[in-house]
Amino acid sequence: MAKQADKAAAEDGQEKPAKSRKKLFILIGIGLLALLLSAGGVAYYLLSGDDEEAAEQEPAEPVKQVALYQALEPPFVVNYTDSGRQRYMQVSVVLMGRNAEGMAKLNQHLPLIRNQLVMLFGSEEFATLMSPEGKEALREKASLAVKALLEKEVGDPVIESVLFTNMVLQ
Repeated sequence: MAKQADKAAAEDGQEKPAKSRKKLFILIGIGLLALLLSAGGVAYYLLSGDDEEAAEQEPAEPVKQVALYQALEPPFVVNYTDSGRQRYMQVSVVLMGRNAEGMAKLNQHLPLIRNQLVMLFGSEEFATLMSPEGKEALREKASLAVKALLEKEVGDPVIESVLFTNMVLQ
């Protein structure tokens, strides 16, 4: 019997560590699983929260308003003297803006704008206007001049640019 008791004690001793190891591995596995699930939940929350916050924080792109055009009628006719010859330029001008209220205010100042453009066109050299670069430079100067004039008179440049819809040089 003593042998049986020793044998039983030996078996219990061996079984106890084996059972406690199994329990230990199961507990460690459950702990790791819980840790992975909680880390996944936190990561999902943070990543999904950034998208919503980023969408809320980024301002929506402003909608560009429709272009409004104001033709300056009649076309401008300017005379030049080039190499002893009489030369002429006829140019049709259109003002482009995007603010309806500003464009309505613009009508009040059309005579002043026409005067500014006549003076500008008359001060140019005819030879420089023959090239595409010279025409574009004149258009940019006209845009700047009209914007500056409107800024002074209305307090807002109102227009986006001056466009030449027709230009004849002879």
